[in-house]
Amino acid sequence: MSNSIIFGPIPSRRFGISLGIDLSVSKKQCNFDCLYCELKPAKTMDKMSEYPSVEEIINEVKKSFEKHPKIDVITLTANGEPTLYPKLDELIQELLKLNTKTLILSNGSTIYKKEVFDALLKLHMVKLSLDCVSEKCFKKLDRVHKSIEIDKIVPAMMEFSKKFKNDFILEVLFVKDLNDNKEEIALLYEAIKKINPTRVDIGTIDRPPAYKVQPVSFETLESIANSFKGINVNIAYKNRPKLLQSFTKEEIISMLSRRPLTFEDIENMYDENSKKELENLLKEGKISIIDSSGLKFYKIL
Repeated sequence: MSNSIIFGPIPSRRFGISLGIDLSVSKKQCNFDCLYCELKPAKTMDKMSEYPSVEEIINEVKKSFEKHPKIDVITLTANGEPTLYPKLDELIQELLKLNTKTLILSNGSTIYKKEVFDALLKLHMVKLSLDCVSEKCFKKLDRVHKSIEIDKIVPAMMEFSKKFKNDFILEVLFVKDLNDNKEEIALLYEAIKKINPTRVDIGTIDRPPAYKVQPVSFETLESIANSFKGINVNIAYKNRPKLLQSFTKEEIISMLSRRPLTFEDIENMYDENSKKELENLLKEGKISIIDSSGLKFYKIL
């Protein structure tokens, strides 16, 4: 089993050279069975039945470090949900001894459990998913295990955001006709404002899903991003269209007051003159550049 625990290292645009740890190498072990999941459908569970030991994982990580000494971040993930790993806190404490940044990619469903909450506080970066706020949507899209107390997730994320001193990222994946309606988007916006993460990544299906569901369009994602006023929103979309336009200083300020824009947004939207206007606004001190977990945003001061 140990050969498959580690994957990578792989270059990540945001996090540098990332070494992945799969905490569920033998099979999918998850408390969600999301309609859009790239893994095959599987019965949901609330705990892992098969998993590598902390010692096995640390040994494999150390071997990787010998071959690839320039690893920037260790990423905890799983064929399923990494927070179901029963020795998570012990593993995190061992990984921290390696003096490398740590990141977890979780569906966020267990954040209200004290042992998970406390373990994640020790990491350098935490990325949690929040596809829905309403119980109806959670059950239909994320197909959650019966043990999950849906109404505790958002309040726990709010509490976690207050206590966590490092980068906390939320991820929302939109699926056509499931969580892209006005009601669910409004609920998500209100919840995200209260949670107050460092950044929100919004995206849609870009790999073959387990069930017959469809992605939303880039235009839909852009419209949602613009409605999430005052939030650092990153649109994660492969092959996003380039639509270069000219903007005045006033238009740039108006756009940035709605939402901060990433460097990628600027490359795909602004012509050369607009970029010069943007640079002038930077020099004048009217806007600034902020770094959010390796992703740079232009923001109104």
